[in-house]
Amino acid sequence: MRRVVLTAVAATATVVALTGCSRVVTGEAVSIYADPFAVAGLPATDGPSGPRPDAPRAMLSIHGANGSDADALASSAIADLSAFWSTEYPAVFAGNFRPVTDLASWDPNVDGTGRFCGESTYGIVNAGYCTRDGSIGWDRTILLPTLTDTFGPMAVVMVIAHEYGHAIQHDSGLAGADSPTLVLEQQADCFAGAYMRYVAAGESNRFTLNTSDGLNAVMAAMVAVRDTDPSDPEAVHGNAFERITAFQTGFTLGARGCTEIDEAEVADRRAQLPREFTQSGESGDMPVTEQSVGMIVDSLDTVFGLAQPPNVVYSGADTGCPDAATTEPVSYCPATRTIGVSMPELSDRGTPRDVGAAGGDVDELAVDIRGDFSAFGLVASRYALAVQQQDGYPLTEPSTALHTACLTGVWTASTAAGGTPALSPGDLDEAVSGLLTDGLMASDVDGETVPSGFARVDAYRAGVLGGPDVCTNRYG
Repeated sequence: MRRVVLTAVAATATVVALTGCSRVVTGEAVSIYADPFAVAGLPATDGPSGPRPDAPRAMLSIHGANGSDADALASSAIADLSAFWSTEYPAVFAGNFRPVTDLASWDPNVDGTGRFCGESTYGIVNAGYCTRDGSIGWDRTILLPTLTDTFGPMAVVMVIAHEYGHAIQHDSGLAGADSPTLVLEQQADCFAGAYMRYVAAGESNRFTLNTSDGLNAVMAAMVAVRDTDPSDPEAVHGNAFERITAFQTGFTLGARGCTEIDEAEVADRRAQLPREFTQSGESGDMPVTEQSVGMIVDSLDTVFGLAQPPNVVYSGADTGCPDAATTEPVSYCPATRTIGVSMPELSDRGTPRDVGAAGGDVDELAVDIRGDFSAFGLVASRYALAVQQQDGYPLTEPSTALHTACLTGVWTASTAAGGTPALSPGDLDEAVSGLLTDGLMASDVDGETVPSGFARVDAYRAGVLGGPDVCTNRYG
C-alpha cells in the first residue's frame, strides 16, 4: 500500500461474475450463495483429488514422450478435456468440435533434441499452445513434476486445461488477430475453471476434485504462476486476483460465461485497480507499525462511518474478551467493541518473504505471498465484524465469515479509488494468498472460517468488484 493524501471513496467496478446467480427449488429462486458451505452451487466435499485409480490409460501419440508419469498425466488430461469439450463446444459455439491431437513433450535440459512451435525446447520450462499448428506441448522434466510435488496432480491438469482453452478460442473464432493477449489469457483461465467444475461435479471419468483442499490447491497453483511484475511488458497473464477472477467466472457460470470476457469487460473489471507501480523499483509496501495501523483504522472509519467505531489497543490481541475467542494477531471483542493488536506478530505477517514467486525459477513457486496488505487486510477484517455488529448480524455464523471477507473487499476497493493509504499492485495478490492459506481474513469473531478457499476468495472478490450491496444481498 502507498501513503497519499486524498479522501477515500468507494469504487463501483462491476464484473460479469457478480451477476445474480440462482437455482430454482420447488418454484422458488435460491441464490447459489445461500449456503456458505457450498462452492458456486456445488456441495463442499473433502474426498480425493487426482486421477481416478480405475481410469484407462490415454493412448495418445505424443512427439518426444518417454513414458514418464508426467506424460501419462498430461495425456490423460488431454483425453478428458477432449471429452468435456466434445459436448460443451457445440452447446456454446457454432461449428464442429475438433479435438487437439498434435501433442509434444520435452526435456528442457537436453539441447538440440526437441522442437515445439518451430522453436527449440532447450531451456523452455513451460507448457503452451501453438497457434501456428494447433498443438499443445509441455515440459515433462521440471514444470509438470514441480507442479505435482507442490500442489498435486490437478495443478498439472489445470495448466493443460488452460492451454486447451487457447485451442478452443482459436477454433471457435473467439480469438481474433487483434485480440489483446491479456484477454486471451483471461478467457483461457476461465475455460479452465469451466472444465474444473465438470471434474468437481463428478462428471469426469478420469479425475476427481474435492471442493475444499483439492480446489484450494488448484487455485494456489494459479496464484503461484501469476504475473509478479506489472511493469514487465511480458506480464500478460494477469495478477493472482485477475487470474482467480477469470477461473471463478468459468467455474461458476460455465464456458458460455467465458465468452463474455473481452477487452471492455477486462477494462471494466480492472477499473480503478492499480496495474503498475508509479516508480521503478517500488514495492508498494509500508512498514507495519502502530502509526500505519492507525492510518488503516482511520480509513475504515471513513469508509463505513460507524456510529460507534471500535477502539483499537496495541497491547495484544488477547483483550480478555468475555464473548469471543482471541484470534492472533488481531482480534475483535463485541462486548467492548475493541480491536486488539499484537504488533510484533502482525508486523511479521506483513513482512515479505525472501522467496521468489512465478517469474523466477520454477522451484520458487510460492503461494504464501506476504506484504503489508497481509497485515492490514486482517485489521480490516476485524473491523468488518464491528460493522456487522452495528447492523445487527450474528458474529458466529458461517455466513459471518464470508460477510467479513466481502466487507474487507469493499474497503479494499475504496483504497483503490484513491485515499490514505492507496492500494498498490501486489496488495490484492497478498489478500488472495491469505484467503487461500489460513483464511483469517474470512473468519467469524472466533476465527472460524469455511473450508472452501474458493468461497472465501469469491466473497472477497464480490466486495472488491461489487460493493456493499452485493455483500448484503449475498451474506446479510
